[in-house]
Amino acid sequence: MSRVLNVLALEPWFGGSHKSALLGLSSHSRHDFRLITLPDRFWKWRMQGAAVSLAQATLDAVSSGYRPDLLFASSMVNVPAYVALTRDAAPRLPIVLYMHENQLTYVLPDSGPPDYTYAFINYLSCLTADEVVFNSEFHRSEFLGALPEFLKRFPDHTHGDTTSRILSKSSVLHLGIDAAAIDARLTPRTATRTSGPTPAILWNHRWEYDKNPESFFRVLNRLDDAGLEFDLILIGEKFENRPTVFDEARDRYGSRILQFGFAPTFDEYCTWLDRSDVVVSTSDHEFFGISMVEAIHCGCHPLVPNRLSYPEIVSSVERPPAGEARIFYETEEQLYQALVSLLSGETQMLSRSRLRSLVARFDWKTRASEFDAMLDRVAGASVRLG
Repeated sequence: MSRVLNVLALEPWFGGSHKSALLGLSSHSRHDFRLITLPDRFWKWRMQGAAVSLAQATLDAVSSGYRPDLLFASSMVNVPAYVALTRDAAPRLPIVLYMHENQLTYVLPDSGPPDYTYAFINYLSCLTADEVVFNSEFHRSEFLGALPEFLKRFPDHTHGDTTSRILSKSSVLHLGIDAAAIDARLTPRTATRTSGPTPAILWNHRWEYDKNPESFFRVLNRLDDAGLEFDLILIGEKFENRPTVFDEARDRYGSRILQFGFAPTFDEYCTWLDRSDVVVSTSDHEFFGISMVEAIHCGCHPLVPNRLSYPEIVSSVERPPAGEARIFYETEEQLYQALVSLLSGETQMLSRSRLRSLVARFDWKTRASEFDAMLDRVAGASVRLG
């Protein structure tokens, strides 16, 4: 077995999926992770200025005797700035850049011309890193596919060939979930399909425009108008400027909303996933979808668009057997019809055991070994080249 590496992890956005991913990886990896993090706020300032704070923390650690073998940076890190600020204390350290998201193809609201400052930070970080790891093949293909046209926007020295350079040092490693920690918080009912008298529909995504909650609630309102019974569990991160459709839904559905708002603890979050029967995504943007993986593991039947990262993440047959509910939909109308079939009993949700099998490969016990192999490879290549 290769030696244990000292991995210095840099995360300026230590919250949400970034936080759970880093904690999951570091606790399951055989390597020794040391985390340097900042709170998850002011994302633009984090991408511009966090490198100074991360670099200072690195210099402090090195001066106290810490010797990292490798850097593991998230996509919110301005890698070139960080490298410049630490070049004397940490020369020639191999850098793995993990792309949770990118600011080039991220879906933006219609609020004026786009600002490509942050997309260019992503681009320069990819060029600087020794290994660029994407959280899905969809994400890698979309980002690298958009990069040539992005570079053509600039007046000269556009370096279109750099796309192939990034591709040549890129890989895909899906994130994981701590299945054992989730299972410890579930009730025995997750072993079989024993829903309550009224099915509960789950929303466990961020309360933001790119998740397209307007489509979600349009479908729910049609179901309600048709007289179909359901409860709602509306969790996920919410923000001060959240879409108004959430408050409109609270006024309309009242006590039929079993939970409205962020679940502040992991225990509560798992409890609400366990209570849910169907999880729906209407996202315009999804580079991976950890919340969907968690919900499916807890026995929620998924209804997801047949695009983005979902066909890659939710591996299932395109056409389910007769009497079994579909997973993928193409249009909002298909989503509505799928929910009508489920709520009316015309089709049956997948068994909880089968749902778990769809996402079993995302257990950190499996995922961590693949990350470790990548870290070994990158560190080994650095030794050979050095």
